[in-house]
Amino acid sequence: MTTEQDLRLAMLATIPNLRAFAVSLAGNPTHADDLVQTTLLKGIENLDKFEPGTHMRAWLFTILRNQFFTEMRRKRREVDDPDGTISGSLAVMPAQDARLDFTDMQAALSKLSPDQREILLLIGAEGLSYEEAARITGTNIGTVKSRINRARNRMMEILGLERDDDFGPDRLSRSSMSAHSIV
Repeated sequence: MTTEQDLRLAMLATIPNLRAFAVSLAGNPTHADDLVQTTLLKGIENLDKFEPGTHMRAWLFTILRNQFFTEMRRKRREVDDPDGTISGSLAVMPAQDARLDFTDMQAALSKLSPDQREILLLIGAEGLSYEEAARITGTNIGTVKSRINRARNRMMEILGLERDDDFGPDRLSRSSMSAHSIV
């Protein structure tokens, strides 16, 4: 019968082999040492799952290999950002604000005349050019520009906005309300 102390001693005896295997996988001695340490910790935590009569080295090699590939998969999804530059530039706007802005915009759109609503959606939401919108609506470019300007001003009035950047940051809202997209 093998005692837990015998199993721990068998684990310690495999360290040189584990380290060599870890270096061959990781290619970096520091990372290899971390892998070996993690492997030994997991081995100790799961010592009750080791089947006596099997090879301790093979069992630990399996743990090490699985740990290495788990880390590799995780690293594919991660970006190195030691000084916090990338994470500091990432911001996610709260979803509820965008949803409320969108609901307000839908209500305001329903108050526009059909001609103004149509042209605002074609140019602002769909991203069509004035020429394309004129072709679709069967009007000339001057009429399209006039309708879009009136629609934009009416939307800002209905929504109580004074400047273009008073409205939420979502793509639909920005494209519909920004001055540079509706000139």
